[in-house]
Amino acid sequence: MNGVAPRNGHDRTGTPSIDSVSLAIIEQLQEDGRRPYAAIGKAVGLSEAAVRQRVQKLLDQGVMQIVAVTDPLTVGFRRQAMVGINVEGDLDPVADALTTMEEVEYVVMTAGSFDLLIEIVCEDDDHLLEMINKRIRTLPGVRTTESFVYLKLRKQTYTWGTR
Repeated sequence: MNGVAPRNGHDRTGTPSIDSVSLAIIEQLQEDGRRPYAAIGKAVGLSEAAVRQRVQKLLDQGVMQIVAVTDPLTVGFRRQAMVGINVEGDLDPVADALTTMEEVEYVVMTAGSFDLLIEIVCEDDDHLLEMINKRIRTLPGVRTTESFVYLKLRKQTYTWGTR
């Protein structure tokens, strides 16, 4: 870009550009998603109103979400699994179909042994079997699946900070 600032707050790949103050706000919210805007403003050197505006912009751009993260076991979901999927042909239609399934927490395209990795949260083993056998394996383009059933969750964190 030859030193020219990106247009519309995005870099040349279309990714929103984020300045150091917004990164600091994100880090504050990763530590405590309920931290008051006034306290965040004090930490980053902005007014409460300015923090509120920046947070809303980050939400609108899809840079971050503010959600309540639960332990699936405590809210009725007794079975979690990672599923590796190999696809014949274009990955996009399969990935798009998986994103519409409410049991699927995330979908990633990968390089390596699998074309896609997904995490699914189910009520029990019967629900997991139904998901894999009736809903995932029947998608056009799905060639193979391999499931990794979670026995115990030892760590789940969303505080990796920013770069």
